[in-house]
Amino acid sequence: VICLFFQVMLNQTSVTEFLLLGVTDIQVLQPVLFVIFLATYIVNVAGNAAILMVVISDPRLHSPMYFFLGNLSCLDICYSTVTLPKMLENFLSIHKAISFLGCISQLHFFHFLGSTEVMLLAVMGFDRFVAICKPLHYTVIMNHQVCTQMAVTVWIIGFFHALLHSVMTSRLNFCGSNHIHHFFCDVKPLLELACGNTDLNEWLLHTVTETIAMGSFFLILLSYFYIIIYLFFKTHSCRMLRKTLSTCASHFMLVVLLFGPVFFIYIRPASGSSMDHDRTVAIMYSVVTPVLNPLIYTLRNKEVKGALKRVIRRRP
Repeated sequence: VICLFFQVMLNQTSVTEFLLLGVTDIQVLQPVLFVIFLATYIVNVAGNAAILMVVISDPRLHSPMYFFLGNLSCLDICYSTVTLPKMLENFLSIHKAISFLGCISQLHFFHFLGSTEVMLLAVMGFDRFVAICKPLHYTVIMNHQVCTQMAVTVWIIGFFHALLHSVMTSRLNFCGSNHIHHFFCDVKPLLELACGNTDLNEWLLHTVTETIAMGSFFLILLSYFYIIIYLFFKTHSCRMLRKTLSTCASHFMLVVLLFGPVFFIYIRPASGSSMDHDRTVAIMYSVVTPVLNPLIYTLRNKEVKGALKRVIRRRP
């Protein structure tokens, strides 16, 4: 149904395809960047797939924290797959074209998975708050049904948030240049190519995206604020304090690496934007952050490392 709607929108614009100008126009760097981003993509998929596999297969990891971690790994695989394969293809291609329908679809899934990950990190922060500050009620509050409902809710909200942007963008008329100064289709670069008034699109981009991003970030900060206060006033064991803070540090590290670039791209005033800067920052949250998820959680988490070792031992 969504594809049919976008196909109808295609008939309302004179542009049938866009040209993605990519990360750089320096030809000698294209093969080098291809190797770097291909290696990054392989590490991302392999690492997150390994986490997803052990979370599903190891009964010791069947807890809310690892249930959400499995969702995060699935999101990161899909998130980078939306942009990286097309980027890799364009590194080796002379004609770096993407169809109108393909462009709008890429935009939709990029914002769908990105906004879902932002909200999922807020849910993971709440999970850590309940686990640390209300340990006796943890299994009651974060039971399997509640965890499933929370995960399904953020996926659904993310889908409709992206659908709003993709539908509104597909309704625009593109009658001029079809050169996108980016390595994937995003709302801001497309708005610069649109003919006519884009005030509503820009308002929706800043208002809705800012509400989701700022709301999620505020909930994460609130969760960690209560965790820190609780630990300093209720915990008298330095060993337990260090262990708990170490567990939360990996999560908060991902939060900073994801939300920083998102705020820079989508919440910063449009007048101060630069497409070159936006492309560089976009690499951080679309390429680098997904690959850091398995590295952070395997290197800093003894339970995940132990589960991976058990899986390797069981293999013939």
